[in-house]
Amino acid sequence: MKQFLQLVCGALVIGLLCLGISHLFSGHEKAKSGKKIYVYNWGEYIDPELIKQFENQTGIEVIYETFDSNEAMEAKIKNGGTHYDVAFPSEYTVQKLKRANLLVPLNHHKLPNMRNLDPDYLDKSYDKGNQYSIPYFFGTVGILYNKQAYPDASFNHWSDLYQERYRNDVLLVDGAREIIGLSLNKLGYSLNDTNSQHLRQAEQDLKKLGPQVRGVVGDEVTMMLQQNEGNIAVVWSGVAAPLVQGSDKYNYVVPKEGSNLWFDNMVIPRTAQNKEGAYQFINFLLDAENSKKNTEWVGYATPNKAARQLLPNEIRNDHRFYPTQQGQARLEVYKDLGQRTLGNYNESFLNFKMSLK
Repeated sequence: MKQFLQLVCGALVIGLLCLGISHLFSGHEKAKSGKKIYVYNWGEYIDPELIKQFENQTGIEVIYETFDSNEAMEAKIKNGGTHYDVAFPSEYTVQKLKRANLLVPLNHHKLPNMRNLDPDYLDKSYDKGNQYSIPYFFGTVGILYNKQAYPDASFNHWSDLYQERYRNDVLLVDGAREIIGLSLNKLGYSLNDTNSQHLRQAEQDLKKLGPQVRGVVGDEVTMMLQQNEGNIAVVWSGVAAPLVQGSDKYNYVVPKEGSNLWFDNMVIPRTAQNKEGAYQFINFLLDAENSKKNTEWVGYATPNKAARQLLPNEIRNDHRFYPTQQGQARLEVYKDLGQRTLGNYNESFLNFKMSLK
């Protein structure tokens, strides 16, 4: 009897060991399935934990690369050296890539989580019907300022920046469309104006802002504000959000003349090698819980309505970052203006920067 029990126990132990080894190998095989997708995104623009979660759920390895400008991303996709499966261009670059036949028309049936998106942020002029792109994050361009330094300021108009009392205290984001755009808006013109005379007017108008400008800066703008190396900044809303929502020290305003409503989007380049994996990845990011987690990590506004409902009230109902339909009516989406006109914008912006003392 004793020997019989020993045999039974031994068999159970061996069985459990075999089951464990089998589970280990099946999990290993899933994680190392050999499937990969190549993802090309802006830096610091996705929660790394979500990438790990996607890999664990699907067995697809994510090869993740970053770019620092739409132009760099566009050039690499055109070059075709790396066959990216998912990329994240801004709206005007979607137009350019479409025109160059570099994007795959999307099968919406493979993206069931599209139902989570807010209709307010779909069917925009740069991609009617979202045939080639799915919105990822969005935002505006506006004025971020230190309320403690200027407790009576409102910045309801772009012209408020030009006041003498803000001398050497204004930081400007280093972007031609953004800064030429604020002057165009101030003068009553469109952000997508192609009239060369209007662009010259905008350039001359910006020179009047010159004495108030402390610097034209990049990513260091947040640090400079926190270190009181400037108390006012023209920035993207995503830069402003952590400072505004993290304390009562700052406020963010989109002037009444209007501004830019920008979108970063998910697309599948035509040279993609794993289109099915790309659809899985995009749909994964559109999941409400995943999108909510990503939004909290990145800090920008999400077009995912289901995810927004999961955010704290003070964030999802903050109209400075989630503008109402009335507020959106004052905003313009950038269009691809063509290389020649874009060159004129860049030249006018460079002339302005060179005029700063």
